[in-house]
Amino acid sequence: MQRQGYPLEGVRILDMATVLAAPFSATLCGDLGADVVKLELPGGGDTLRSLAPVHDGHAVFWKTANRGKQGISLDVRKAEGRTLFLRLIEDFDVLVENFRTGTLDRWGLDLATLHARNPRLIVLRLTGFGQTGPYARRPGFARIFEAMSGFAHLTGEAGGPPQHMNYPLGDAVAGLFGAFSIAAALAERNAQPHGEQRGVEIDLSATEAMLRLLDPLAAEYQLGGQARSRTGSCAGYTAPSNVYRTRDGAWLTVVATGDAIFTRLCQAMDRADLATDPRFADNAARIRHLLALDAQIVQWCAALDCAQATAALAAHDIPFSKVCSAEDALQDPHFAERGSFITLPDPDLGPLAAPAPVPRFTGRQAPSPRSGPATGQDNARIYAALGLDAQQQERLRREGVI
Repeated sequence: MQRQGYPLEGVRILDMATVLAAPFSATLCGDLGADVVKLELPGGGDTLRSLAPVHDGHAVFWKTANRGKQGISLDVRKAEGRTLFLRLIEDFDVLVENFRTGTLDRWGLDLATLHARNPRLIVLRLTGFGQTGPYARRPGFARIFEAMSGFAHLTGEAGGPPQHMNYPLGDAVAGLFGAFSIAAALAERNAQPHGEQRGVEIDLSATEAMLRLLDPLAAEYQLGGQARSRTGSCAGYTAPSNVYRTRDGAWLTVVATGDAIFTRLCQAMDRADLATDPRFADNAARIRHLLALDAQIVQWCAALDCAQATAALAAHDIPFSKVCSAEDALQDPHFAERGSFITLPDPDLGPLAAPAPVPRFTGRQAPSPRSGPATGQDNARIYAALGLDAQQQERLRREGVI
């Protein structure tokens, strides 16, 4: 009989991180069934709540990035808030934080104190540069991670300035590593005999996460003495691979890696002569004569409308795609059939389109998350479970503790 639940059901995560990278780790775990509680300061103040676009006073990024989470507010800097936090943490499997290195220690919430209350607690510390090293206390954002890792050095036109994309990719990549790290730590902890299970501290540097993506670049420089740099959208390691504009203004990404695919591309272009041209005999030759080869593909695409070009490429089994906008993706029939987008119920903005949980587990129904919580929206229920009655909660609200 197939299981109905998702893999992380039963796991409880307390997310006290801000902005995007570390909270994204918790959100991804929530997509896989974890019960995630978002902790904010009373009154909010998370930068993600003010990032554009803001509709009717509500930040869309917050609504989608923190989907599926319950929301509480608590000021752990206050003595009573710290006491409440230590009671709260006893019932969680994972704590996610991204304060500058040493911040929780200064608040009296060092690892020894946390583990004294909950030895099984896994603590993910996601910072820009890690818990050690000369940059440990530096502030960091996605573009800093992208620049320092060398990623931005690859992005842009040849001879032009480095560029960042219009999305915080460095945060998203770090969040992926964070979710993977949480799952790995849970697997390790839960494999231990029950009475001996101990949580671990995870030191995740967002800049190192970006470095890890750029797998061969260090060895490439070490052996060849030259750092890979910007080539626009043209790949410098395989050819042809670029974006090409059609007659009606669409852009197509075409990748003809491998001699067999290149031969089929030549047939699609009705240019069989290119396949036998010694300049294009193999990948190494095609890279050496890239400008001449790309000129032929540019000319072919420019003479056709997008529909004509895509029909020819599809007929010859060439890997390609139109460069899609969000509008294109939402209307794509493949995504529609697979349910690649879901709807997040939201009390302020109405139903919000969002990507479905990834990956899928065959035969099981994925969680159906709501949008990100309002600040402290679940205070009453969660603090009542700790034994705080309505009068006690009201006093804590007046004093700015919750």
